[in-house]
Order: sequence, then C-alpha cells, then structure tokens
Amino acid sequence: MLEPLRQGLPPLDPAAVSDAASCSLPARYEAVGDARRFTRRTLDQWELGDHFDDICLVVSELVTNALRHAVPVAGGHTGEQNPPVRLHLMRWTERLVCAVRDPSQDSPIARDSDDFSAESGRGLFLVDSFSDSWGWHPMAGTLGGKLVWALFRLQPHAGPASVSTE
Repeated sequence: MLEPLRQGLPPLDPAAVSDAASCSLPARYEAVGDARRFTRRTLDQWELGDHFDDICLVVSELVTNALRHAVPVAGGHTGEQNPPVRLHLMRWTERLVCAVRDPSQDSPIARDSDDFSAESGRGLFLVDSFSDSWGWHPMAGTLGGKLVWALFRLQPHAGPASVSTE
C-alpha cells in the first residue's frame, strides 16, 4: 500500500520550472522548524501561502525522517560544504515538488501501524495522505545518499469571477 516509488521525480519538464529554492539543514531536530520557516517564506513569495498547511506537514515529516533515520549519529554534521540534509522546493505552473536529500542510501520504509496513539511511525503515511504522489531515488556521483520527494498538484489561478447582471 505505502511502498515508496523507487524512481526519479514524476515526468516534469525541467525547463518549465518557474521557481526553485533550497536550503541546507543542520543535523539537529531544531532544523525541522527551520525547514517550516523556509517553506512558509518561499510559499508566501510564490503566492502559494494557501497551500502551506499540507506542504508544511509533508516537509516536516520528510525532514524529520531524514534526521532520525538517515543522518549518522556518530558523524553528526559533516561540514558546511556537504550538509547532511538539504530541502528543495520546485514549482511548475500546476505542480510543486518538495524534495529532501540525505546521506543514506537506505530506502524509506513506511511502517504499517494500527496503533494510532503511537508517537512515531506514521510519517510516510502522512506524506502519502497529504501529497498527490511521493517517491525516492538514490543520488548519483559524489553526493551519494538519496532524495525523497512529494508532489502537490496546484490549481491554476482563475481570473476574477464574472458577475452576471441578467
């Protein structure tokens, strides 16, 4: 049911990206708040603030999972040149992709949990529930690690409603 898609981003023309923003996140749990603030500022700049709640929830879960499961505890922060976690937001006309890069090659694993009082274990279920699709793929080259992404469909902005005076 919640098997992650081990594939690249959905087929979207990279030349059609209208906006993109990214930020490095340190290997500490306070970085989740940093990611939320970065997401808020970015969505406000792109005039997508009305999508903040769902996107912010997904960003929080993806960043938390990266910090909890993908950043080596002993290694900690690997330096400013190669931060352990990076958040990317990319906007197309009718789509927005949130992607979190981390240093682990391990597949994200969605746990089936019937215990709704549990304080953890439902992050990828929430990502699956609030985004239109999600997946992951390993990074190539010297970066290593993986990229976990979630896609949101955006409704095109309609012009002002016409008022009939009949």
